[in-house]
Parts: sequence; C-alpha cells; structure tokens
Amino acid sequence: MKNITLDITGMHCQSCVTLLTKALSNQIGVKSANVNFATEKATVEFDEEKTNENQLIRVIKGLNYDAKVSTGNNPKDEEIKRKRQLKKLKDLFFFSLIFAIPAFLIGMVFMWIGLEIPYANYILWVLATPVQFIVGWGMYKSAFSAIKNKTANMDSLIALGTSAAYFYSVYVIFFLPMGDQYFEAAAILITFVVLGRYLEAIAKGKTSEAIKKLMNLSPKIATVIRDGKEIKIKVDEVVVGDIVIVKPGERIPVDGIIIEGESAIDESMITGESMPVEKKKNDLVIGATINKFGTFKFKTTKVGSNTTLSQIIKLIEDAQGRKAPIQRFADRISAYFVPAVIGIAILSFLIWYFVVGQEFSFSLIIAVSILVIACPCALGLATPTAIMVGTGMGAERGILIKGGDALETAHKLYAVIFDKTGTLTQGKPEVTDIISEKIEENELLRLSASIENSSEHPLAQAVVNKAKEKNLKLEEIKSFKAIPGKGVEGVYRNKKLIVAKPEYIKEICNISSYQAKIEELEGQGKTVVVTCYNKKILGILAIADTPRKDSVFAVKALQKQGIYVYMITGDNKRTANAIAKQLGINHVLAEVMPEDKANKVKELQKNGARKIAMVGDGINDAPALAQADIGIAIGSGTDVAMETGNVVLMNNSTLDVARAIRLSKITITKIKQNMFWALFYNTLGIPVAAGLLYPFTGWLLSPIIAGGAMALSSVSVVLNTLLMKKKRF
Repeated sequence: MKNITLDITGMHCQSCVTLLTKALSNQIGVKSANVNFATEKATVEFDEEKTNENQLIRVIKGLNYDAKVSTGNNPKDEEIKRKRQLKKLKDLFFFSLIFAIPAFLIGMVFMWIGLEIPYANYILWVLATPVQFIVGWGMYKSAFSAIKNKTANMDSLIALGTSAAYFYSVYVIFFLPMGDQYFEAAAILITFVVLGRYLEAIAKGKTSEAIKKLMNLSPKIATVIRDGKEIKIKVDEVVVGDIVIVKPGERIPVDGIIIEGESAIDESMITGESMPVEKKKNDLVIGATINKFGTFKFKTTKVGSNTTLSQIIKLIEDAQGRKAPIQRFADRISAYFVPAVIGIAILSFLIWYFVVGQEFSFSLIIAVSILVIACPCALGLATPTAIMVGTGMGAERGILIKGGDALETAHKLYAVIFDKTGTLTQGKPEVTDIISEKIEENELLRLSASIENSSEHPLAQAVVNKAKEKNLKLEEIKSFKAIPGKGVEGVYRNKKLIVAKPEYIKEICNISSYQAKIEELEGQGKTVVVTCYNKKILGILAIADTPRKDSVFAVKALQKQGIYVYMITGDNKRTANAIAKQLGINHVLAEVMPEDKANKVKELQKNGARKIAMVGDGINDAPALAQADIGIAIGSGTDVAMETGNVVLMNNSTLDVARAIRLSKITITKIKQNMFWALFYNTLGIPVAAGLLYPFTGWLLSPIIAGGAMALSSVSVVLNTLLMKKKRF
C-alpha cells in the first residue's frame, strides 16, 4: 500500500468534498480516501498494483477539479498557489461587478425611483449574459460533473437557481413583454457567490498561520566545511555528514550532533519553552532553532524532509487533513442536503403556482431563493477550519496533535494513565537526603562519592553527580570491589570504606541508631545506602527518582477538569505509593511489567466504554500508547515518539497533557458553535425563502438577499473559528 497527498483546486463547499471522496474511494485499488476542504488536499491510500497517482488525478480532473501530487513543505510554493487562487477569485469578482452594478441600477434602483430606461430589458440581458456564462462557467462545469456522478453539490444549487432566473427572463423578453424579468437578480447573485468565495479564501488562509510560520523558520543558507574551507551553500545542498559552522544569532540549518564548541540554543519554536537550552559536545541540535551565544561545529544527521522541523510540519498537515468523527455528521448531512433542497425548491414552486395560484414569476423567485440560501458552505467549513486553528495553536506551544480524531477524543477522556519513570519523575536517581551524626554532610558525601566513582550503577552515579554539583574533591580509592546487588567497598588511607545497602552493612556494623531514619526514608519510596568506614557508620544517603516540578501541577489541572489520574510503574507498591502521595495521585498501578501495561489500559477502558489516555516516553511504552484511545508521547520529539503517540509533547512537560485536553475542549466547543449556526441559518432560511411568512407579513425573501446571506454565513463561520486564537489554554 502507498500513501500520497494530492493538492486539489476548484473545491467550493462540503458537497465537493463528498463528491471527490466518493469518486476516489470507488476506484479499484483504493483502500481509503480523505479529502479536506480547508487544506485543499486529498490523502489517498492505494494498492500500487491496481492503480497509480496519474489515474487518481485523472479521476479528479474528470470531475472538473484540478489536482497534482503535493510537493511537500515549500512555503514559497504554497504562498504562490494561494496568491494565484486569490487573484483569480478577485479578478472574477471585479469582472462580474462591472456588469452587476449597472444591472442593479437599471433593474432595481431606477425602477424603484420611477426612472424608465429605453430597451432596459435588452440592456439587462447584455449585462447579465457575461456574468452568467463567463463568471458562472466554473459553476456549470462543477454542476454537470455532479450530475454525471449521480449526485449534486452547491454549484448545482447556484447553477439551477440562476439559470432559472436567466432563462425565464429571456422568455419574458420574447413572449411576455409586460412581464417581470430577473436578469439583475441572476447577475448579482453570481457576483455575491464569487465575493463570498474570495472572502472565504482570505479567511481560510489565516487559519493555517501556524504552519506557515514553521515553514518560514528554516534558514536558506548554511556555512559548511568542505575540502578544509568554509563555504556558504543553500540549505537544500547540505548532505548528511557535512560539518556545519553556526555563529551567534544564526539559525541552525539542519539537525545534527555538536562535535566542537558549546552554546545555548533557543528551541522555543520546537518546544514552546522560552529558556535557552545549554548544548555541548555530543548534544543534538535541531534545524531552525536559534544559536544564542557561542560558535560551534556540528555534523549533520538529518537533512531535507527528514529534519525534525519537516517532520513536525508533515505531522501538522496530516493532522489538519484527518477528519474528526464529528465531521462525519456534516458529511452525512451534506450528502442528502443538496438533493433535498432541490426537491423542496421544486415542491415550493409547484405549490405556489398550481395550488395557491400565484404568478409564474412569483413561484420562480421562491424556488430560486430556496436554492440559493440553502447552500451548505458554512456547514462544510465548520469542522476543518476549527481543526486547522486548533492544531496550529497546539503547535505554537509544542503540542503536536496528530488529527481531528485525537483532538475530538481528548475532550471525552475518563482517565489519564501516566508512566512513572521519566514521565512523572525525572527518570534519573538523585541524592535527596544526607544524614550524619559524626561528620559534616559534605564530608560524608565526598567520601561516599569517592568510592562510588568507580561504579557504573545508576545509584552510584547519583551520589557522584551530587558531589560534583557541590564541587567536592574526590579521593583515590584502592582495592575497589563491587558487591553485586549490595554495594561497593575499597581501601581509603589503609582502612576499609564501604557504601552499601542497610541489609549488607548490618553484617559488619551496628546500624541501630539509624534504623528508624532508614525505615522512614524507605517508607517515602527512597533507596538508602549506608557509609561505613573502619567498621563504624559515618552516615546514610537517601536516593530517589524525584518527581518532576511540573507533575504536581499537571495532576491537579487534570483532576480539576474531572479526569481521573492513574500512575503505572514496575516499582514495588511501597515506593509507588510514596511517589503517588507526593504527586497527589490516588490511583496507583504498581509492580506492572512493561509488557503488561497495555493490558492494564485495556482493563480501564472496559471494552471501549471509557476513553483512556496513556502518557509515556513513546519508546518503552509503545504497546500501552497504542492500546489507549489517545497515546500521548512526552519527550523531545524523537522519531519513535512521533510515530507512536496521537499527541506529541515537544516541550517535555507533563503540564502540557492538561493543556492538550483543554485545547481539545476549546476546539470541539467551537466546532459545535459553527455547526449550530450553520444548521440554524439553513433551518431558518429555507422556510423564509419558501414564503412561509408571506401570507402573514407580505414579506418575501429576494434571491439577491439570499445570495448575500449565504456568502456571509460562510465567512462568519471562519471568522468565528479565528476567535479561538484569543483563548488561553
């Protein structure tokens, strides 16, 4: 199976999406097809042995849309494409306006003030014809394509409505000289439709600002060393293995590993974290981040589409193209809505003309108004624009959400399960307590670190790191020996020095004076080691994998949202409960082996009745992340994390879990608002257009007003979506 993304031009509404999705899905060899109106892209998965890209493009072009294989994340190409589309719509609008304004003046204004123009109907015919068949030609093509595929779309409504008004007016000129014509109505209506699409295109362009900003971050020039010389080349020409020089204030061109020098890097565009990150030899640097201070050299590891920035952009584009489940509701409505509207328009015409006995022109206006005001543009924009803005807002904060489905599910979560090590905790042991009754704390730490310095055990490294933090000078230890599972021993100044677990030290020294303290520390989930010198206890050290500073706030924020928080770990229950107590977590899953974590998630899901999120590092927790309704990978954006999680937290902050869920709620609320107003508008507009109020008020909806209202409804939905950007999360 192969996945491709196609750029599509010519879509006008959700009905276009339904038509294209149906046509692509029905092709032999196509497994799935997803067309997104807001991003103007189609993602298709197909069997290469049964079909290919060219065949899929032919299918799209056969429906009178244009398509090509997406070339990726070139901001210049995207901008050129958007400007070309805007210019085309703008030119069409002004061309239409040249004819629509005099038609409006002659057909309406002059008539209202009683000013008669000789041969007015013929002049109006001349003015309306270019608008109907030049500006409106694209609508006719789209409508005919829909008929060929036994369906209907928004253009079907516009083409049918304006054609009815236009051709009836032609009939009036030749056969009913005293009758009313509607040339100006058809011309103004098409002008309104084009204006609506122009304004919509401008507004839609603003919904994807986040991804445009990311695209523009990548520098254009890189300084590399080739043949012993520094040369400046285009970033596109950098290859894996090049040695790149980065000076203060410059953007790092691609991903790589520092081989010389050190600096502080502003990685806020990737992580959302404003504080610069210290980098030294062997540290990873990410393309498009900013070098703040020092000069350094690095060896490139990823270039082009493989860089972290390119992966993030691709991930966001995929997310914006994937439908939320709530979008299927709009798709179902759209599939039946247009044919139903045509049926209502025909029925209304028949009732007013044959049953009520109104004039033909009156009944025709009713039908045209229904066709125009019912166009489901606003409904089609309700979900994808909100998904685009929501995923963009998340990306700006280092929260990468991999699709509308994840964004929608997040607001319905019953519980969030956190892996303990490296997620809720720092992931590396630290010395938390230094207790001595005979010597100073620093002296106890110095001697303990001196012997632990020869050990590779994580607990030993924690002691050594603590001593280095305090700039303590370590002593040389002779006859070092590791005691597996117990501790270490050696000779210092001709006397034996031992650092080991209390159980082992008991066999050598009397530890009764420290016993109570040891039990207290172990009750807090800490590992205790005892330092013994010349068979006398010098003191004890407590070591623990300490909770991350943001974890307590993250837990509280989730609980405040009414979400249950679980901690899952392989630790024993006493240690796990001690950590959980510090974090404010009431539900603990302890002594769980890595391979059993997915089963624990499954148990909590209760056959899918409860929505569960799993938060882990994206590597060790992959099965559990996959089993959960939402897998949240917390880390520095590794390839594995990006592949595994539905949500990737680039900022390595557990607090972003709560932010992601809050963003989900904001987005879904906005989608529901949009869909309500779109449906409310159509539900209210169709009866009014059908003349429901006419018998009581004498008020009839003009097709021109209906056209203006239809265009403004689409723009209002997009503008309402853009208000999301003012929300804090």
